[in-house]
Amino acid sequence: METVLITGAAGGIGRMLRERMPREGRTLRLLDIAPIEPAPGTEVVTASVADLDAMVVACAGVDAVVHLGGISGEADWASIRDVNIEGTYAVFEAARRAGVSRVVYASSNHAVGFQVQPDDPDLEMPDDLAPRPDTFYGVSKVLGEALGALYHDRHGLDAVCLRIGTCAEMPYDLRGLSTWLSPDDCARLVEAALACPEPGFRTVWGVSANTRRVWSLDGGRAIGYAPEDDAEVFAGRIGPRDEAHDEAGRRYVGGAFTL
Repeated sequence: METVLITGAAGGIGRMLRERMPREGRTLRLLDIAPIEPAPGTEVVTASVADLDAMVVACAGVDAVVHLGGISGEADWASIRDVNIEGTYAVFEAARRAGVSRVVYASSNHAVGFQVQPDDPDLEMPDDLAPRPDTFYGVSKVLGEALGALYHDRHGLDAVCLRIGTCAEMPYDLRGLSTWLSPDDCARLVEAALACPEPGFRTVWGVSANTRRVWSLDGGRAIGYAPEDDAEVFAGRIGPRDEAHDEAGRRYVGGAFTL
């Protein structure tokens, strides 16, 4: 039997994974402050990721943690600090105390949002691109990756940090034709991060096999991720948004978050 704790399980990506990750012999322990309807093969925990004591209890008997919980966009500094930063610390520390060997951390492209994308279509941006956050939200993701590195190097905990792109049912702008991560590929990526033997600490782009992709798939392939979807099927349904928005999406990893 395998037990996987998913924090932020009531959120958008959490719902995607709840639909795609159940399997024979696996229990999904679903944690959020929002209500979640129990389903076969699941356990529901109502708690905040920033509550260290609650997180230690939630991690008991867990094989791995998929940490999605937190504010999923820009907010004021105090909110980002109290939820995203303190919450991610609590997750890693609770996992360590409970003897959990692996955390799959939902980082974000916004950890490197002010990195300039190449004009040359033959050049790809590496998975381990240096931090260049575009917002307080992006800063919280950089700090989460740093915690992953620390808990690996000091405590031997495996930490796979997924720099997720545009994870949605379909891309909603021109940038998304490059950065889209389909729900099915998101589940494939998380499963690869859970199954990969001894990944250590690493950052991996969370992106589908998009025709217009500029983010490398090398890191994903190295852990066994094999994306199957391509945003190009939506190209005919998406037009320009506005000049500043689309230019930011072309120039910077973080797109309009840099405006």
